[in-house]
Amino acid sequence: MAREDSPRDSYHLVGISFFILGLGTLLPWNFFITAIPYFQARLAGANGTAETLSTNHTGSTDTYNFNNWVTLLSQLPLLLFTLLNSFLYQCIPEVVRILGSLLAILLLFVLTAVLVKVDLSPGLFFSITMASVWFINSFCAVLQGSLFGQLGTMPSTYSTLFLSGQGLAGIFAALAMLMSMASGVDAQTSALGYFITPCVGILLSIVCYLSLPHLEFAQYYLAKKLSQAPAQELETKAELLQADEKNGIPISPQKAGPALDLDLEKEPESELELDGPQKSEKPSVFVVFRKIWLTALCLVLVFTVTLSVFPAITAMVTSSTSPGKWSQFFNPICCFLLFNIMDWLGRSLTSYFLWPDEDSRLLPLLVCLRFLFVPLFMLCHVPKRVRLPTIFWQDAYFITFMLLFAISNGYLVSLTMCLAPRCYHMRGRWLEPS
Repeated sequence: MAREDSPRDSYHLVGISFFILGLGTLLPWNFFITAIPYFQARLAGANGTAETLSTNHTGSTDTYNFNNWVTLLSQLPLLLFTLLNSFLYQCIPEVVRILGSLLAILLLFVLTAVLVKVDLSPGLFFSITMASVWFINSFCAVLQGSLFGQLGTMPSTYSTLFLSGQGLAGIFAALAMLMSMASGVDAQTSALGYFITPCVGILLSIVCYLSLPHLEFAQYYLAKKLSQAPAQELETKAELLQADEKNGIPISPQKAGPALDLDLEKEPESELELDGPQKSEKPSVFVVFRKIWLTALCLVLVFTVTLSVFPAITAMVTSSTSPGKWSQFFNPICCFLLFNIMDWLGRSLTSYFLWPDEDSRLLPLLVCLRFLFVPLFMLCHVPKRVRLPTIFWQDAYFITFMLLFAISNGYLVSLTMCLAPRCYHMRGRWLEPS
């Protein structure tokens, strides 16, 4: 909800820019995990084969444990540098953090594309790839944190566009993989075209970020300081209350009356002045965490289950059918493309309803039930495995598990992020009648 006296977003250029920036922040991670068969083939010495992008080499021959290492070296720097970004913003300008991170990610992906044409020993290739994964995700963490900081000054619609772009990054990467495989060109050319694609996406993100200071709408919001925007807090509260009504959550008349009348043109100045100092107070982290600890724990558990099996375990599953086109495209379609589509649909469901609510015991139960996916995926069809039996041989089992796994991940992640601020507002003092 933008103020009436604010500039208009002409042709929705700012919204499109933040959508593309959201897409660019998760393109690196998605392009790396979708190309796991390519990296496994290179480590197995199969750089020149025609099936570099499609053949799954995970099994007893995967001496480097590539899936496990790429997951560890992706999530660890994301955690560390997300925390570090809380201190970097005080000493490094925002434009340096964002533009520098984008340029660094671009250079690292150019290096990955160049290595497609360079013949290296498996050990050296593994070392360079793991170093690239570490630094790419480190810069991605700084980039995401900095962009979310900018979005904090914008209307909430632009945060939604940014998150939508992130949600479509995985679908974009999976489609790029399928097009590379179906192109009919040799393996090296196909892999080269695949890794050049995110370079173009990151270049486009750089152009979008550089264009923001020249757009009047972006200038208006990005130049605002928190101390100069007490009305923005009122707008946010109004949006939260309207969202509650939209999702069928009743608001007591005592609380709804003064909160819903937040039109800045109608709000008396004296009321704003009286409430200004109280509403500008910032609660401590511990106070906030005490109110949202359950939803925060649920969010952590959802990501724990998802990252424990995707892609380290799910990428190892292959089709039980005889070799052919279906077995060649099985993993890119049923693992990566299906996961990202259903994850995106799951995130979109929270636009229509929020169930269960923040006080329900069903939410922790549903989150804990997702731990069942760990043994289910581990018992699917993985070739050359000796320690675990294969119980779910048929492809239909894996597809069914992936459908439920992906849509529950997207829905529960989005649900907990929506419920956390509501837990604070409902249990705190911000919505108390004045």
